[in-house]
Amino acid sequence: MSKVLLVHAKGGPPLGHVLSRTAARAEVHLLALSALPPSVAGAARDLCASVVTPGDARQLDLVSLIVSRAEAVGADAVLTFSEYAVVAVAEACEVLGLAGAGKAASLARDKRLMRRTWQEHGLSQPAFRAVDTEADLHEAARALSFPLLLKAAWSAGSTAHQIIRAPHQLSAAWRRSREVMAESAELGYAELHVAEAHGHFVVEEIVTGTASHWFDEPGWGDYVSVEGVVAGGTFHPVCVSGRMPTVEPFTERAGITPALLSQDAQDRVVALAREAVDALGLRDCGTHTEIKLGADGGMWLIETAARFGGAMTVPQIEEVFGLDLVGMLVDHLAGRPVAWPERALTPAQARGAAGSLVVLAVDGAGEAWRERKIWDFSAVTKDVVLSPGSDLSVVTESSLPDGGLVPVYDPAAGANTMAALCLLSATDARTVLRDFETVVDALPRILPAATSEEVSA
Repeated sequence: MSKVLLVHAKGGPPLGHVLSRTAARAEVHLLALSALPPSVAGAARDLCASVVTPGDARQLDLVSLIVSRAEAVGADAVLTFSEYAVVAVAEACEVLGLAGAGKAASLARDKRLMRRTWQEHGLSQPAFRAVDTEADLHEAARALSFPLLLKAAWSAGSTAHQIIRAPHQLSAAWRRSREVMAESAELGYAELHVAEAHGHFVVEEIVTGTASHWFDEPGWGDYVSVEGVVAGGTFHPVCVSGRMPTVEPFTERAGITPALLSQDAQDRVVALAREAVDALGLRDCGTHTEIKLGADGGMWLIETAARFGGAMTVPQIEEVFGLDLVGMLVDHLAGRPVAWPERALTPAQARGAAGSLVVLAVDGAGEAWRERKIWDFSAVTKDVVLSPGSDLSVVTESSLPDGGLVPVYDPAAGANTMAALCLLSATDARTVLRDFETVVDALPRILPAATSEEVSA
């Protein structure tokens, strides 16, 4: 049986899902750079041949650590599903001579390098500048057109995003973004391999998206993601996921599989994703490419990651299309043949639909809840009326326990202020979208109000 070293850090698909699928294909040795979620710790001991937790990953030479651990267990493959460990794992695989994302992994992690690469290939994306200092930001603002979006080059989950509408806001946005990156690092949501990553930023023009030119019904967000894999340097698109509109500045609220695009629209989206992935030169890894949708067929690349989509994207694909992407990637990295889809799967091939909802203290119009609330999933299941055939569950390892105080939504902190992650299965993607709207509208009404003692605790 093949041996796999699985490097765990925060972010990515739920660890419980990843572990069970990996253990079905190989002997798993877990290197935990982040604390294991309490709900998964027991399963990890049962499913893994070994579990090693080395301590504060930010203080370690991660590549050397991964290499030594892989050699110690005789790993045939090393992989991670976390954005924050992608580069370290790719470099370790290079040292070990194992299949991995390759030397180009940093191009799919550092947004400065990513955008420069796409610029060299003439691909459609917002006008941008790399910024490492406040002076750089002011200089970039003189060359670009407002409004602008400042984002951390190594962040994930819309962390440290700041919309800048006028020159007088530049200095405050710079300070706040740097503060958020420091706060995120303390929470474990930060790049683990590049020590200076917290100081790297990109500022770009905000392009005007529109969903109405792409979707037949209202409620969809103006961007999609193409889920795929690169195997032996060849890109294989798997499907396209849709979104609800983001919460300002650009925090994701929900992902839905599949996106209800026409065949022609999906083909054009996938073609741009292929160009983006090919330009980066990735070798063996999952991919997740986000694309902004504009009027009259216009599109702009947002970003590509050298790993599968986070939240519940991977479980959704398994439920809807019957593809175990984790197990398939393990097989490929271990040298076993895998039958990847010949082309991106379509809504016509889907068995129902599924979506994941990030619970934020923001209503459907993007306004903050008027009072603090206590998370209680039992209240949601009791009081929210879903469509016939729909089933809503909570992802325990990614959610507060019942009784937890829902965080105040912080636009700069993005997904760091989420309260819970929910999974919805339904008969079709339209139903997922409508049911999510129902849940979002109901939450501030049905969740218990926090007492003053709970808020001040």
